[in-house]
Amino acid sequence: MRNQIAQKLLNKIENRTAVVGVIGLGYVGLPLAIEFARVGFPVTGFDLDEKKIRAVNGGRSYIKHIPPAAVREISGREKCSATADFNLLRKADCVLICVPTPLTSHQEPDMTYIEATVAVIARSLRVGQLIILESTTYPGTTREIVRPPLEAKGLKAGKDFFLAFSPEREDPGNPDYSTSSIPKVVGGINPASLTVARALYEAIVPATIPVSSPDAAEATKLLENIYRSINIALVNELKVVFEKMGVDIWEVINAASSKPFGFTPFYPGPGLGGHCIPIDPFYLTWRAREFDTPTRFIQLAGEINTAMPERVIDRLAGALNDEEKSLKGSLILLLGVAYKKDVDDMRESPSLRLIELLRERGAEVEYHDPYVPVLPRTRKYRYHLKSVSLTPSRIRKTSAVLIATEHTSVNYRMVGENASLIVDTRNAMAALGRVKARVVRA
Repeated sequence: MRNQIAQKLLNKIENRTAVVGVIGLGYVGLPLAIEFARVGFPVTGFDLDEKKIRAVNGGRSYIKHIPPAAVREISGREKCSATADFNLLRKADCVLICVPTPLTSHQEPDMTYIEATVAVIARSLRVGQLIILESTTYPGTTREIVRPPLEAKGLKAGKDFFLAFSPEREDPGNPDYSTSSIPKVVGGINPASLTVARALYEAIVPATIPVSSPDAAEATKLLENIYRSINIALVNELKVVFEKMGVDIWEVINAASSKPFGFTPFYPGPGLGGHCIPIDPFYLTWRAREFDTPTRFIQLAGEINTAMPERVIDRLAGALNDEEKSLKGSLILLLGVAYKKDVDDMRESPSLRLIELLRERGAEVEYHDPYVPVLPRTRKYRYHLKSVSLTPSRIRKTSAVLIATEHTSVNYRMVGENASLIVDTRNAMAALGRVKARVVRA
């Protein structure tokens, strides 16, 4: 390689002396910091949340699926720490950006976190650093939003410093895949940037998948999540259609799954959750408008998935009406508020919308979630609710139990024997057979 600056950085990566800085110690950043520290890199985590910083430095985990032992392992190592002092970014050789990329109230990309982070990096950028954006975004972000501020003082991307995009592929709570077992797609701003970025990630993942540009890497992540969004919308729509025909969508999916080719099972639910699937498709929809290209398929899937909470509440209201009860004034116990089972992740959880709809229609709402003791504040919701204990007496006092998230630690047999009505959006009750409660799928 002719670029001596790149070669120097490659040497540091190879001998594990390159300092890795991770900006954003959330569901993406913390696992990355752990993996780089495990293989011997000096690691500094950067975050504005003092609670996270104290937890990392004290060897405590604040994310359910990341065991405390993993955090203790890195916090006890020399040269591994977390800080809110962003002046220390100058000491990092490789800087990974893992900040949120939400949507605005108008369903448009909110680049605030990326722009602010890049501005901070630009103040201390030096020759020889590698900057990688991991936050999911639209094609063109690395070139148009990240690169210009970094070059504003005269350093050139690909020559004086290196720039790449490598999308995060975290799946919180997945027992089969973790950061260190998932290949990384990498797109560099030029060949030198691609080479050093791949070398860094190959220290912690089984393989890197090089693509021609950051744009291609950005588009890859969107494809992955749009694929899931559209297929979930399909089964959500089929659930409604089959229900009217008296056909069990869950039985149909299980039967179709027996086909060894050409079919991948997706499952219906009360709406989409998590930071990726409810948001990422709209990043491409927004970007496509700049090219006068409609994305009708993606938008339709978004409409179907977004409408599911209202569908669930209508189903609940109808089930109560069958028992000559009104949703207004009823006590509804929501089982599960995390966006998927066995995690404590509340990002974009459909349960937040379910609570809003229930309250709008006059219901009293309680919830139980073993992993979410208190409902956190979000950009949109400010609830003051705590998880209630799940006891037979409490269940008997409810008008209905609404299963929104099927945590495996919940005793569904006990719920079924004490509730009068259960509205099940996750098919959690199916395996139990007959129970005393009336079970309605939604």
